[in-house]
Amino acid sequence: MLAAAADPSALSQTAGGLWEVSGAPGASQPVRQCIADTRVLAQFEHRRQSCPRTVVSDSGATSVIEYNCGAVGFGRSRITVITPRSLRIQTQGIANGFPFDYVIQARRVGNCLAH
Repeated sequence: MLAAAADPSALSQTAGGLWEVSGAPGASQPVRQCIADTRVLAQFEHRRQSCPRTVVSDSGATSVIEYNCGAVGFGRSRITVITPRSLRIQTQGIANGFPFDYVIQARRVGNCLAH
């Protein structure tokens, strides 16, 4: 149970803000998104869901995280911190009954605009 409560050490090096994600399925251009908590990048396919996550392995710059979103699906992501502002995320699982498997690059490009 300790692993379920732990935060991945790889993401402790990162900060929330405006992130640009390249390689997202169906997106011909990089997608910019304000992300307050970078842990949501571990479940990029289900980023609009609140899902319990478990840190499976954690070795400094690389963390493997599994999550389960109930009826809408589940996934497993391997996050590699290239720099605190640049991440490589390999993710796979099931979303709405269909498999997914892809690699995205995420990079922090600035702060979020205040509303």
